[in-house]
Amino acid sequence: MTQQHIPLAGVIGSPIAHSKSPQLHGYWLKTHGIAGHYIPMEVAPEDLETVLRTLPKMGFVGVNITVPHKVAVLDIADLVTDRATLIGAANTLIFRQDGKIHADNTDGYGFIENLKQNAPNWDPTAGPAAVMGAGGAARAVVASLLDVGVPEILLSNRTRIRAEVLQQDFGARVRVVDWVKVGNMLEEAVTVVNTTSLGMIGKPELRVPLDGLQKGALVTDLVYAPLQTRLLREAEEMGCVTVDGLGMLIYQAVPAFERWFGHRPDVDANTRAAVLR
Repeated sequence: MTQQHIPLAGVIGSPIAHSKSPQLHGYWLKTHGIAGHYIPMEVAPEDLETVLRTLPKMGFVGVNITVPHKVAVLDIADLVTDRATLIGAANTLIFRQDGKIHADNTDGYGFIENLKQNAPNWDPTAGPAAVMGAGGAARAVVASLLDVGVPEILLSNRTRIRAEVLQQDFGARVRVVDWVKVGNMLEEAVTVVNTTSLGMIGKPELRVPLDGLQKGALVTDLVYAPLQTRLLREAEEMGCVTVDGLGMLIYQAVPAFERWFGHRPDVDANTRAAVLR
């Protein structure tokens, strides 16, 4: 009788204790009756390559990558998808049977899927999108918004030069707006996205004038702790459609789980409850 191989996966970052991914993948493994494990691993930057080359030998089929390693893994991976190259970061690694490390980025997929599921009437082609922030998450958001046909992206960051770099990478459909004019930028937008950490528990508030928000505009915040940020609360009071950031975390995990464990997991109210527990 042959012994069944138990697949292992996990998430690598530094720090890592705050990650919700082990709860999410653990819930799916249990729900779908899959013999597998998903483990959080704190790894220092100088040890990253050694760890990634060792994990497949220990039975790992892949890992998620989070801060601060999302950019560094592109230089370590043997194969990088076009999507991860465009975004300039990877969040999902697949350890292939031929020994090669395959890097992908599912953040943009998770972002769009969250909006499609939780704001089904959203039409990305209806007008400009306003994006606040210019970090790694913003790159994934901008790439995915352009991909689904948003005609123009108004991009603003506290450090303007970072927004300009992003504009150079993504081209003419991205227009940079000074941070002091964020309020004006919102007046033009039918889709509004906060990709900064402002508003997160332990961080300063996102102090942006919201009186220019269009009624009926879609407003989403990548921050999910708290679930309802000041941005979402005030936008809802102004008649906007709001979507919290937890769904992006959940949906970006779906393709990874399917690749590693051979089953496409369901996303429902119980999934959200398991992550929030």
